[in-house]
This record gives sequence, structure tokens and C-alpha cells, in this order.
Amino acid sequence: MTPPPLPAPAFGQADLSNCEREQIHLAGSIQPHGALLVVRDGDFRIVQRSENAAAFLSLDADPLGRPLAQVAPGVDARIRPYLDDPLHRIPVAVRCPAARDGEALDVLLHRPPDGGLVVELERAGPPVEVAHDVRDALRSVVAAPGLRALADDTARAVKTLLGYDRVMVYRFDDDGHGEVFSEAREQHLEAYLGNRYPASDIPQIARRLYERNRVRVLVDVEYTPVPVAPARSPESGQELDMSLCFLRSMSPIHLQYLKNMGVRATLVASLAVGGRLWGLIACHHYAPRAVRYELRAAVEVLAETVATRIAALESFAQANAELSVRRLEQRMIDTVSREGDWRNALFDGSAAVLEPVNATGAALLFEGKVHTAGEVPGTPQLRDIARWLDARAPAPLHATASLGLDEPEFASLHPVASGLLATRVSNAPGELLMWFRPERKHTVTWGGNPNKPVEIGNDPAQLSPRRSFAQWHEVVEGTADAWTPADLAAARLIGASVADVVQQFRSLRMLILEHQLEQVGEQVRKAEQPAVIADAKGRILLINDPFDELLRAGQPHLNWVDDLPPLFSDPKQVRSHLLALMKHWRPWRGEVSLLMGTDEPRPLLMRADPVLASSERVLGFVLMFTDLTERKSAEAARRRFQEGVVAHRASVHASAGPRLGVAYRELLGTVVENAQLAALEITDGVDVAHMPDMLEGVRSSVTRSAELLEHLSWYAAPPDEDAGDAADPAAEDPQPG
Repeated sequence: MTPPPLPAPAFGQADLSNCEREQIHLAGSIQPHGALLVVRDGDFRIVQRSENAAAFLSLDADPLGRPLAQVAPGVDARIRPYLDDPLHRIPVAVRCPAARDGEALDVLLHRPPDGGLVVELERAGPPVEVAHDVRDALRSVVAAPGLRALADDTARAVKTLLGYDRVMVYRFDDDGHGEVFSEAREQHLEAYLGNRYPASDIPQIARRLYERNRVRVLVDVEYTPVPVAPARSPESGQELDMSLCFLRSMSPIHLQYLKNMGVRATLVASLAVGGRLWGLIACHHYAPRAVRYELRAAVEVLAETVATRIAALESFAQANAELSVRRLEQRMIDTVSREGDWRNALFDGSAAVLEPVNATGAALLFEGKVHTAGEVPGTPQLRDIARWLDARAPAPLHATASLGLDEPEFASLHPVASGLLATRVSNAPGELLMWFRPERKHTVTWGGNPNKPVEIGNDPAQLSPRRSFAQWHEVVEGTADAWTPADLAAARLIGASVADVVQQFRSLRMLILEHQLEQVGEQVRKAEQPAVIADAKGRILLINDPFDELLRAGQPHLNWVDDLPPLFSDPKQVRSHLLALMKHWRPWRGEVSLLMGTDEPRPLLMRADPVLASSERVLGFVLMFTDLTERKSAEAARRRFQEGVVAHRASVHASAGPRLGVAYRELLGTVVENAQLAALEITDGVDVAHMPDMLEGVRSSVTRSAELLEHLSWYAAPPDEDAGDAADPAAEDPQPG
């Protein structure tokens, strides 16, 4: 019986053993540089407030239960035009002309999940013009030719914009560990560049909040939290979800972590790529530091653009990998025509099979034989690795940078095979194409001992996050350089090309070597790629299982090639090409749509080839099919993306009208151009399965950036009514745009 899950500790009640589950979005308190009000829908009465609200607004009495128009009339009048905005997703900032004490306020609005309106207030200060600085920063990151240059430009741009002592671009690996990938800092500070930090330093619940609330600011690590009262809403009975609150208190564990580092103030911006948290822009300051709304929004726009650029650069690397694979595929075709054996193209003494995945060795196990290139384990060990892979859960691709650690039986192979990348070339056991990398002994520099994240605090009864962040060096053995997304994409492509050739090869043998018909036919029947094989008269000899699964239920038995055209949405076209195939031995490649009963037709790539014994004699015909459903979905996602970006851009221009100033229009143009270029890179890439998610990430990013620029433009140019009318709750509501 599965034990029930452990309860999540309340905010501030977690310790280092359960901080992963701490309910940090239910903080129940704020940082004291601002105030918070929760307003009820309908009558706009205040149902919750931070305990400093009366003092912050210079009120003589508690605002709880009073209408917002009485408590802060200037605020009430200014925010009403924005209440129909999507405040559940991105808070809107409104600059209010003056508080009761004569000081202007910045007011941020958002809607929490349980209803109502959260109104957060901070001192506004003099206006800050950010459009010029953002423009220069955007131009820099959009032009970055590679990931390293992009990270360096980002760190410098954010440091210039915000003035923090240290700005880092922090990248997560597949295990969740973080690396300081780039850094801009004051010269007297110790360098953190290259330092790694264990995944436990950022709990998963915090990572999820980073995905939702893209910029988080801590003004002073030594602050005293201000409670929100009452703790539970009288409307919903729930604690206030503070996921989108910019004033939300930080976890005491996180505060102690920063204190142990000697950091006094922070700003963190998220880099979300393809729906996942790729990394962070992390800013540290060694004195208290507040950041105005305009600058926070500007950094968020910059971070969204950087994330889009990361997606484009990673896709570009995969597209380059595809080019090298296509060259290898052409080599196989040429070799077959010259020598009759496609394997010679892979293992001809060149590095053709190694370069696309940056491997030092490769081995093909096929039909009981082993072919190798470069540095590889011995044949018995290769067969042992194949058996080990066969015994694991079936997967089209297996990648590890630590084979000997995954399976101690292979620990002795680390000089040539610490890294293994393997793809199946058929469904037959042990038929694999494998690549290898040797062990690379290297030193990882951690920001503190990763094996000792907890230390006894000043009070021996208390535990605290580690206090020492001195660089801790770990010599890593038994591992190879990790396989990159581009390596994995290239391996998938090579595996698919080889599997295609294998099926063609076996289909040809089935027609040429009739005495092996039963044996070879069984191998073709179990192959993953749909196929139909016919003899010279057009009589169908074999329909393999994958093609049979595509057919409609109740489909009559297919005896002749002539029986195939009615299966497709354009039978006339298919019949014409099949007739040319059988009468004139003319190969054909083309897209067809297979009818699927009540379902949508399935898009397929059809390849029809004659099998020739000589220039005057045909043995038969091989028809093979590739499912294009994912590719078509990706193309549709690309079209939707382009249409959505254009429509959203037009809608922003239309809704904001003349109030979306020239500077912000230029910024929006840069953001959209960057997104469209990224979409081209992504759809030219080879990772079709993730393409819709990547495009959706770019679309979401450009939409968020456009909304932020719109908010900044509104914020910089508030409604035209004079301040006296704006402060009068009876005045006509100003309308945005």
C-alpha cells in the first residue's frame, strides 16, 4: 500500500529536509517597502491588507472593510480602466499622480485564483525613460551569433540597465544543477563564472514560480516581513495566493542562503525556453537596492527576447547537425549504387559516421556482424552492451555520459566508452548503431561543497543552508562530455536513415532471394516503417504490420497494387503514379493522405521504387511510407504562430493607438522580428516532436513582451485627464487606448 504524501509545510515552517514542499506562494506577508490591499469584486471594498497599509497611505484608520475610493481615491480612479485586462497572467502597473502625502505611487494590479483584485503599492519616484536602453540591449542580443556571446551580451546589458554589483546568466543542466554561464561584475568581487550549484539550491516549487512570475526582487535581505491580515480571505476562506505579488516575502531558508553568501539584495529574471526553465538572469547587490517598475518590466522584455534567441540558436545547431547527416545519407546512396553495400559508406575509414555526433568511435551491429570506426570496445564488449540495451525498456535512443556508473559491468571501458549514444536500426534484437566517447577527467568548480548543503548554524540546535560558498573543486572521473541536443538530433536522423536503408535492403533481398522469403519477410513484417512489397506483376507479396495498422477497420484484403489507390484521398493521383511505376519502372516520391474512416486523413510520404535485376528485367516493387503527422502538426503550428504574431501586433497597435509611442513601437518591431526569425530556425530544425512546444514558447514570449511594452507605454503616458479629475472618484473613468 502506497503511503499518503507528506503534508506540505506552511510558509516559514519548512526546514532543510522538506523545503522542496514549502508553500512559498502562500507567504502571508510582504516586504515592507510597499503595501498590499485585496479588493472585493463588485463593491470594491478592502477585504485583506498588509498591516502597514494605513501608515503607507497616511491614513488615520485601518482601511479594512472600506471602499477603495475612500482609502485611495486617486488609485481607485486610475485603475478602473484596466480591470478588463488579463490580470490573472501579467500584472498591470498604473502610475498614480499623488498619494495623500504628495508622493506619487506605482500601483500593480493582478487577479489571484480565488477572485478579487490584488492592489500593490510602492513609491513611484521620478519617471525613468527606459526605451533607449532597452532598444540598445535588444539589438545586442538579437545580433548575438552564438550562445556564449548571447549570454555575455545579456549580462552586460542587464548590469548597465540595473546597476547591480553582479549579474549572472545561470544555466540549468538536465539534472537541474546550475552553472554560472556568464557574468558581469564589479572588479573587486570574486569571480563566480563557471561555478556550479546543486539542484537542491533551488527547490522545484520555486522553479515553478519562476516560470509564472518572471521577475522577482528582494530589496533588503534584512527586512522584517509585514503580515497580510486577515490571513484567510473572508470571501473564499483561503490563504492569499501570492504567486504574482511583487512584494511577496521570501522563504526564510532562501534569505538565510543569501545571508550566508553575503548578498544584501537580488533581482532574478526567468529564461523560459520551449515551456521549460532554461536558466535565470540572477543579479546580486551587496547593499539594499530597490528597482522601479519601469526597469523590472524592461528586464522582463529583455529576458523574453533572450529566451527566444536561445531557442533559435539551439535549433540552428540542430539544423547544422541535419546538414551533416544528409551528407552522410547521400554517401550511403552513392555507395549502394557503386558497391552494393550501404555499410561501406559508414565505415570506409573516414570520420563520416563520427563527426555528426562528435564521437570518437562508432559500431554497427547488424545481422550478426560488427562494423566499427574509431576507438571502440572489443567485439565481445560491444555485444554485451547490445544485450544490456535490449534488456532495458525499449527506446528509440539511449544516451549516457557515464556508462560505467550506470552499469558497473562496463566500468573498465571508461578509456574509450564512458559516453554511449545508441539507436536501433531495426526491431531485431541486438541490431544497433552505437557511438562512443572516452572518459574526460575534469574538475568541476562548485560554489560550496555540493555534498554538504547543510551546516549547523550559530545555534547548534538549528540547521541552516551551508555558510561556506568558497569554491569547492571536485575531480570527476568515469564520465564523458555530455551529448548535446544537436548530437541527439543527429543520432536520431542517422538512425532513421539507416533503419530506412535496412528496410529497403531487406525488401530487395526478399525479392531477389526467394529461398529466404520466409526469414526476410518476417524481418520486414516486424519493421517499424509501413511497407508494401509486390512482385513484377503487381501481386502483393507482403503488407507489414505497421501498414496494416494504418488501414481502416474492416478493410478488404489487398491482393494487387491496383487495390491501393482507393485507400487514399486522391486515388486518381496515386493510381497514375503506380501505373507509371509498374509499366515504366518510374520511381515516385510524394505526399499522400491515407483515409482513416471517421478520423482525419493521415498525411504520409510515399516512396515507390522498382527492384531491377537488369536494365531489361524487374523483380518487383517496394512501397514505403513515412508518417508526416508530426511534421504537418509542426507546419500548422508555424502557420498559427505567424498568424498569431501578426494579429497580436496589429491588435496591440489598434488598442493602444497613439499612446503606444514611437519608441515602444520600434521595440515591439524588434521583438516581433526576433520571434519570426526564431520561428524559422525552429521549423528548419529536426526536433519535430518538440517543435510545436518550442513555437508555442516563442509565441507566448512575444505575446508577453508585447503586453509588457504596451503596459510600459501606458505607464509612461497615463490618461490625459488632469490630476484633479483623476483624484475625484466621481470623475468619468478614463479609457485606455
